[in-house]
Amino acid sequence: MSTMKAMQYQRYGGPEQLSLNDVPRPIPSPDQVLVKLAASSVNPVDWKLHNGSFRFIMPVKMPSIPGFDLAGEVIEVGSAVTGFAPGERIYAMLDSRTGGASAEYAVVGEKAAALMPATLNEQEAAAIPLAGLTALQALRDNGRLASGQRILIVGASGGVGHYAVQIAKAMRAHVTGVCSAKNIDMVKGLGADKVIDYTSQTDFTTDGPYDVVFDAIATSPFKAFVPVMTRQAVYVCTLPNPALIARAFLMPLYSKRRVRLVMVKSKGEDLRYLKALVEDGKLRPVIDRALLLDQLPTAHALSQEGRTAGKIVIGIGA
Repeated sequence: MSTMKAMQYQRYGGPEQLSLNDVPRPIPSPDQVLVKLAASSVNPVDWKLHNGSFRFIMPVKMPSIPGFDLAGEVIEVGSAVTGFAPGERIYAMLDSRTGGASAEYAVVGEKAAALMPATLNEQEAAAIPLAGLTALQALRDNGRLASGQRILIVGASGGVGHYAVQIAKAMRAHVTGVCSAKNIDMVKGLGADKVIDYTSQTDFTTDGPYDVVFDAIATSPFKAFVPVMTRQAVYVCTLPNPALIARAFLMPLYSKRRVRLVMVKSKGEDLRYLKALVEDGKLRPVIDRALLLDQLPTAHALSQEGRTAGKIVIGIGA
């Protein structure tokens, strides 16, 4: 049996539970491709799944390989795969429940993958899938953002937020981003029409009203945004909690405003859409830092601090 190097959580807990091990190399099913990873990236869901935050709704069987983002080379294709061939460079958000991308090899369903943007290297491409798909699906499917509308993006310098700024501009919306002072220039450079420094301004009433509020960090209560929402505005959040879930169900009974919660889906079709934006010069990843596979504990610890601008990427292989 062929083996590979992989970072694994041995049990629920913090980054200290991660270790580099030899594990069996996965074998693709008929509708999967086997990828030799050149890079992956870190998303908060990686460590939240493995620290026990979701253990009652999404239990993880240990030991477990974290990570959903990958970019690399197709090594083998399943018998039913027609869209990819060995040697092609692809990127994907893994369609498994708990990850598996912090390894030298991974398998992914054909419908979840896409060819890499031609203008990016593997580390840049690996920074896109989960966060980029989240931003796209939040704005297009949940927020139904349209040309000319005004959108407030909270957490505009983060992994998801910095893609949302660019995607919203590609949709020809007027974008106001919220971030800390040190990231204002970065967010302006991504195309935001206005940037609010949350460290010096505690409300959002100086601009707006907004047709869509996209909250990628959920540190402020929903009621903080109500004064700047239009009468038919949509509030979209990446971090559901019981109060927001209740609002999502009950608000249609008494208001034209809506609360919608993002549940990202791994879709190759959407990755091809993002690929086109990249190649048209309308979307680019911002990389906070690049680390190696055996430095994944450091990467998860940095992600937990919540102060990264853009994405943390992980280089894998030669």
